[in-house]
This record gives sequence, C-alpha cells and structure tokens, in this order.
Amino acid sequence: MTSSEIRDNFLTFFKGKSHTIVPSAPMVIKDDPTLMFTNAGMNQFKEYFLGNSVSKYPRVADTQKCLRVSGKHNDLEEVGKDTYHHTMFEMLGNWSFGDYFKEEAIQWAWELLTKVYKIDKESLYVSVFEGSKDEDNLQMDKEALELWKAIVPEERIIYGNKADNFWEMGDQGPCGPCSEIHVDMRSKEEKAKIPGAQLVNKDHPEVIEIWNLVFMQYNRKADGSLESLPEKHVDTGMGFERLCMVLQGVHSSYDSDIFTPLVRELEVLTGKSYGKDKETDIAIRVVADHIRAVAFSIADGQLPSNNGAGYVIRRILRRAVRYGFTFLGTSEPFIYKLVKVLVTTMGEAFPELKKQIVLIENVVKEEEHSFLKTLEQGLILLDEIISKTKGKTVDGEKAFELYDTFGFPIDLTSLILSEKGLALDEAGFNKAMTRQKERSRSASEVSKDDWNIVSEKGDQEFLGYDQLQAEVRLVKYRKVISKKEGAQFQLVFDKTPFYPEGGGQVGDKGYLEVPNGDVVYILDTKRENNEIVHFAKNLPKHLEQTLTAVVDRGKRASTERNHSATHLLHQGLRLILGTHVEQKGSAVHSGHLRFDFSHFSKMTEEEIQRVEDFVNQRIREKLPLQEERNIPMEKALKEGAIALFGEKYGEQVRTVRFGDSIELCGGTHVSNTADIWHFKIVSEGAIAAGVRRIEAITSDAVRDFYEDKNQQLDEIKSHLKSSGDPVKAVEHLLEENNAMKREIESLLKDKARSLKIQFKGELESIDDFYFLAKEVDLDAGAMKDLAFEMGQEEDKLFLLFASSKGGKALLSCYISKELVASKGWNAGQIVKELGKYIQGGGGGQPFFATAGGKNPAGIQKALKQVRSLIS
Repeated sequence: MTSSEIRDNFLTFFKGKSHTIVPSAPMVIKDDPTLMFTNAGMNQFKEYFLGNSVSKYPRVADTQKCLRVSGKHNDLEEVGKDTYHHTMFEMLGNWSFGDYFKEEAIQWAWELLTKVYKIDKESLYVSVFEGSKDEDNLQMDKEALELWKAIVPEERIIYGNKADNFWEMGDQGPCGPCSEIHVDMRSKEEKAKIPGAQLVNKDHPEVIEIWNLVFMQYNRKADGSLESLPEKHVDTGMGFERLCMVLQGVHSSYDSDIFTPLVRELEVLTGKSYGKDKETDIAIRVVADHIRAVAFSIADGQLPSNNGAGYVIRRILRRAVRYGFTFLGTSEPFIYKLVKVLVTTMGEAFPELKKQIVLIENVVKEEEHSFLKTLEQGLILLDEIISKTKGKTVDGEKAFELYDTFGFPIDLTSLILSEKGLALDEAGFNKAMTRQKERSRSASEVSKDDWNIVSEKGDQEFLGYDQLQAEVRLVKYRKVISKKEGAQFQLVFDKTPFYPEGGGQVGDKGYLEVPNGDVVYILDTKRENNEIVHFAKNLPKHLEQTLTAVVDRGKRASTERNHSATHLLHQGLRLILGTHVEQKGSAVHSGHLRFDFSHFSKMTEEEIQRVEDFVNQRIREKLPLQEERNIPMEKALKEGAIALFGEKYGEQVRTVRFGDSIELCGGTHVSNTADIWHFKIVSEGAIAAGVRRIEAITSDAVRDFYEDKNQQLDEIKSHLKSSGDPVKAVEHLLEENNAMKREIESLLKDKARSLKIQFKGELESIDDFYFLAKEVDLDAGAMKDLAFEMGQEEDKLFLLFASSKGGKALLSCYISKELVASKGWNAGQIVKELGKYIQGGGGGQPFFATAGGKNPAGIQKALKQVRSLIS
C-alpha cells in the first residue's frame, strides 16, 4: 500500500463515520502566542476545545503538517540517530467536538487498524492512564480501561504514567488522559524472547507508538492548575510516517516510499550509499528529514531569520548543512536540489509546495551558501581551540568567541565536541552570552579599525547618475573584519560614480586604475553614515595619487534595466490587482529582479499575463526617463509620486517618472524603457501572510530564457522525429499510445482466456477443494482478473499465481469464500508468510491478497511452500 493510499484510506474511513474532511492548517502559527509552530493536529481546533467557538462540524478528520523542534515537544536531536523520529511529520487525526467520546474513538481506531489496514492484532498493545498522585491528583482512566478490556487481552494493556499517558500541548491549553496504541514489528523469534509489553515506551526501534487517542477533559491554566473543559472532546493523532513504515513492512520510516525518493536523490547528489555506514546513514536521514521541515515552513510563509520562528527554521537547515558538510563531503549547496523531489512526492497532497517551488529552492540555496562559509571558517577555528584544550572540557569563553565573531552555532559546537569525547563549559558560555547581550549588538557583527585619513574631505559627490568613470582621490580608508566576508578594506573617495546599495538595488562593482598600472577591484558599494563606502580586498599603492574609478558597465546596465522594470511592474500590479498593492521590498540585481508586494491571494495565470503584457507595452512605447533630483517631498507627493512604507525620506527627494509611473527613488535607471527590451515574470508566490513575491527577468536574461525554451522544443521535435507542428505530433503520439494500450489490453484478455482453459485442466483435486500454484507471465492486474474469473466458474478453489516483472516478484492468492469460512484460511496471512521467500511482503483480504518482493529467484520456493501452509 503506497503512502498516498494509506492517507486516502484513513480519510475515507472517517468520512464513512460522518466526519468532515478538512485541509491541513499552516505549519507556521500566526495567531497563537503560546506556539510558534503547529506541533499537533489539534492546534487549529484549540478554540473549540476551550469552548471559545463552536465548530461548524462536530466530527472532523484530516492530515496535519506538524513540526516538533522547540519547546516541550522537541524531537530535533533524535532525528537521524534513530529511524522513526522526525522534525516535520504528518499527523492523521479524527476529532469530536462535544460529540462522541472514548467508546467510539477506541472502537474505530481498532477497526481501522485491524480491519482496514490489516495490522495483526497480536502485534498491537494499548496503554491507559494510571492516574497521578502529584498536585493534580488525577484518577486512573477506568472508562478507557474497561473499553480496552472488551477488545484486547489484559496482558496487552499497559498502565502509563503522567509523562506517557496524559497529553498536554504545552505549558497551557487543553489536555487530558490518553490511550496510546503501539505496534510490535519484531520477528516471531524476537517476540518469543521478550513480550512486547515489556518494550512499550522503552525507545525500542521496532516497538513503537503508532496512534494516540487523547480524551480532552481539562484546560491547563497559566498558573499550572487544571479546570474542566465545558464539553468533552476527542483528539487523536496517528503518525503517518510510522504508519507507512508498519504497513509497508519496513523497519525504518526512511525506507518507506515517503523518504526513499529523497534518499535515492541524496545518493546521486553526494555519491554516498545508504545502508553501508552508520555516520553516512545518519547524515542522509538528517538531510532527508530536514528539507521537508524547511520547505514546508517556507511554503507556509516562514523564511529563515535570526529570531523567533525564523531562527528555528534556520537552525534546522544549518543542522542539515553541517551533516552534509561533515559526513557527506558536500562543500557546495546541494540540499535545495531535493526540493523538486519533495514536490514530486508530496505536491499532490500539499499543493502549496508546488506553488512556491522556486521560492523554496532560492531561499534554501541562499541559506546553504551563507552557512557553508561560516562552517569552513568555524571548523578550522574549532579545531585550533580543541588542539589547545587541556583536559576534556573546552573553555566556554572560547566557544562563545567562535559563536559571536564567526556565527558558529553553539549546538553544533557541542555536537562536534561530544563526537570527539569532549565537553563544553556551558556555564562559561552562558556567562559570556549574558555579557554580550549587555553590549551593543552591532559590535558583534563587524570588527572595524579606525579610519586612516589620507586627504581633507569636502562634501562627497555622487556622479553615478551621469557617468560610469571618474578621476577620484582617496579621502580615507580602514580595515574591517566581517564574520561573513573576512578581512576587507573600506574606501571613501572625494567623488564616485559607484552607486551604493539602497532601495533594493545592489551596490555597483568595478575597479580602480592606479597610475602604475595596478588594478584594485571594488567588490561592493554601500552607504554608511551618509558616505558612499567602497569595499576592496586590498589597498591601492601610493594612496595620495589620483585614481580612475570605473564601474562595471555591463552589470550596471543590466541592473538599471531590472530596476526600471520594477517601477513599471509596481504600476501594473496596482492597476490590475488594485490600489491596495504596496511594495514590501525588492531586490534588483544584474541578472534578475525580485518584487515583494501586499496582496491577499495568489495571482491567477490571467493576472500574471496581464501584468507582464502591461510592462512590455510600456517598454514598446519607448517612454523616456523623467527625473527631478531635488524636489520638495510635499510637491512630489502632490504630483502623485509613490512613497514606500518604511523608507526614510528627507525634505528634498528625487522622483523617477516613466509615463504615468512616478515614484520616489534614489536608484539608477535606463534613459528609455526601450532599453529594457523585454520583461518576463518567471515566478509568483507567497513569502508571508498577505505578502507575495514576483521574480522576473529582462533583456539578455529573457533572451537566454527563450533560447533555452527553443532548445527544449528542438529536443522534443528531435525525439518526435517531426519537423511540423510539435503539438499535433504529441497529440498523434498520445492517440497511437492509447490505441496500443487498448490493443495490449485486448491481447492480454485473450491470453487470460486461453490460460483459463489451460489452467482449469491443470487443477489438482485435494480432499474437498481444487488447488493450483503456478508461475505465469502476467502482470498483477491480469493475475487478479484471471483468478477471479476462474473463481466464478469453480467452487472451493485455492489459487496461487506468481510472476516476475521488471526484476520484481509478484504473488497473487485467491481462496473461494467457502474455503475461507470452512477452513479458516486467510489469503492475506498466506502471502505475508510467502513474501519472505521473495524478500518482500504484502496483504489483502481473506479471499484475495497480493505480495511483492525484490527476489524473483524465490518464486519457486514460495510455490512449493504454499502446500505446507494449507496442509
């Protein structure tokens, strides 16, 4: 059973029990001060449990995206080390809001697990709350106990303490006693050695909790006391990943079809093999798990950042990067390449991944790149610290210096030290951290020398609106050490053609020509304390000489085209979507542009096309740049100039106009919209609640984009072996393919009819039934059809068909219902037992079941052994 089928079966089952199926809530919580993330399926229903609101539906079921990496429910450090803990996971759940309670919840859970999913009853254990003698003084859950006694033998009922069987969402909120259902996946031999009841809640990797039935009766208040809820509710949560592990017959959720595509892609990306080395396996599991958590968080509007929920997401991603760097040998961004695989496997169930794939890839790649720089520097310095450490404890002050100056996460320092048999002086670290919080935050970002004065300074003049080259003199310089960029020099000139980063536009790059022929490259340009500062790796010789400052003409031109396009884009969005659209940020680079704006919903394809057409129409109109460089703010606003929220403007401002588009802007622009050549939107998606992001390209990037599309089209034509209309060729190919499928289906039916006649003559009469076990050249569907057709024509029939297709082994077992009733045979149990010979497993109904495996060589043994199973 595939993961998709498992998920669908759950929802279908509870839909049949009069539950309304609702979509998953976002994983990132915006309106609950007690939580940053959804850590359980019940979070979105909290108001109903508290009695603050009444649910429209008394019974609800869904699959909920959850994240447990902070606070009380924190599984982060377990992830990767074992085979079943995860950060992000799906929680299958059913709820009752003042409707049914313990009896129905328990009975339905047992029915679904044993009758729908066909989990062996003998492998299941349940637990009930035994009560507590602490300040809460809670009584044993006798009601649940009696209900379970009517279903399972008492020796498979475990009495759980408050930690295991009293569920609380956090320090505050709805809570109550719970009954957990555990499954023992061990072999018969292992089960015979130690009863499963002794291993429940003992962190045994093959005896795991699969479902938690929480009976909401109380509310935990801020002072720690409990109060009864206005109504009794049911909140159940079943770990989807664990359920798939059980039903797919694997002993690790990473071996289920939820994770195997990610694991396979990681093997390709890293050249490592999963299942051969412990450290490699842990690293692969960490990365495969963490990309899900990060991707889903970004899709739900939470980007990595330095505080709050964003810090948690950044920490998860950095943990994955570190494992890749240390154990998988990756020194370049690679995790972002998993996003497409994740979208393929989960995009249908969670379409938000599909909608924001570009954004997710870009954010992850950018975060990887930044942290890899930090890791390279930090690991070298940490090794130096370790080499100088006497004893087994690393000085907390030294660890804090690594954290503070180079941004190396302290949890990674602790992890690396523990792997080397060392400990961290946490008290020393915390003391240093406390001192740091009392100092200015900016001091920790960059270490700066004093300015060295070279010449007298007047008012610095910016020449960049009119020229890209100028004779300049160095006024002052200083050395800076940045944890991100390392050692650099900051240079200030009397005048400059270099545009400093601002208003979303990147700073100019270029070089300085020195009279002796040397060249000093300018890596970036920024504004600091109203001065334009240039960043270089080295200083020019003969500091007093006149230098020629030259802006990179190509990058500046591309950046100007993209910046002017953002103005036209802003105008188009306001005209087409509405004047509620406000710019919330932008990034203008030479290769692309990014524009963030307020809007309440995803843009439709038609809206995107209309905006794109609007911008290109303004380009074709060849609108000239009209600018006023020094105009009173009030006058600019009266003329209709748009001021961006959050931007700081002086009394005198600069306006940039292209036709009807007029904005306050200090950036550089094309002299005519025709210079943009063409504008193409490549993505649109959400980055936060109510904030959308458009990414677009212009000019040469558009040309490259369409050349790439043309190349793809040519390749398609080549494969089609057609020089005509490729659409018609594809349509013709599909028609031919469908016709061939129909023909194959017809041939298979003819073959099955022929085989049916042949096999009826080969039936062996044993006592009071007919028997046939045979290998056939049919696929799974054809074997099933053949078995059922023979079953309609022959009574008391036992059939076992086997086949080998694509290097896989298949078994199909059919038993007449008369034999199921009279002899107690079960096709599901039979194929499950025979599955070990083909290195696989399966299941189904008592009268028909199938199994699949990876060892076709075991087919003949399975065919021979079936006699002993039914003798």
